Amino acid sequence: MPSPIHQPGPTATNVRTQNGTVLEAPADWVLLPPGDPGLTRRVKAAGDHWVVQERRGRKMFSRGVWAARATIERIREELAAERSTEQFAKRQASAAKRREKVQAEYVGDFHAAVKDFLRFHDRHAEFAERFATAVTTHATPVGSGTVARTERIPIERRAEAAVIAWMRHQTTAYDSMQIARVKGKRREVRRMLAQRSQELLHRYRLDEPVTAGCPLARALGNGKARVGDP
Repeated sequence: MPSPIHQPGPTATNVRTQNGTVLEAPADWVLLPPGDPGLTRRVKAAGDHWVVQERRGRKMFSRGVWAARATIERIREELAAERSTEQFAKRQASAAKRREKVQAEYVGDFHAAVKDFLRFHDRHAEFAERFATAVTTHATPVGSGTVARTERIPIERRAEAAVIAWMRHQTTAYDSMQIARVKGKRREVRRMLAQRSQELLHRYRLDEPVTAGCPLARALGNGKARVGDP
């Protein structure tokens, strides 16, 4: 049965339950900070513990696991012994290669999905390639926390969302906007900017010239976007 998730308490030695009750940690317990997933998994599997998480905005962040000091120290020593062996080193190297292969395949698939979403006219084919590369490079690194790393939506929707997010930050004044702290206002601004981005993308999908002041061409350094072609 999974351990209930608590929030940080008012002091460094307690936690707050979901119903608001403050629990003091047992005297022989310590907080194991996040950062070593292998150690954390084994400590949680070893017996009684408290999982501590904190919500910031819409995201939840781990603040560690409370457990008996003796349990944590024992498991840490066991892990250190395992990790010092040649077998462990080989397994780690093999796992790293598998991760690199999976990541390379995903980057390729995501780049293709971005280009499929762009659907730029042949006139702008080279520009579309550079645009897709810029979005993919930004969005796909492991641990980046971007929409491209979520598996909750299809890759086609991830690609669209990543393009719109990239354009919001690179082709609009969004980052410097003074947005009123009113519920729903930021979402409204983002929708408005997304609509503008979609309209701009539509121009590149047509056989028509792009003006010299195009914010997308400026963001990508003009290059061979064929800005101003008749």
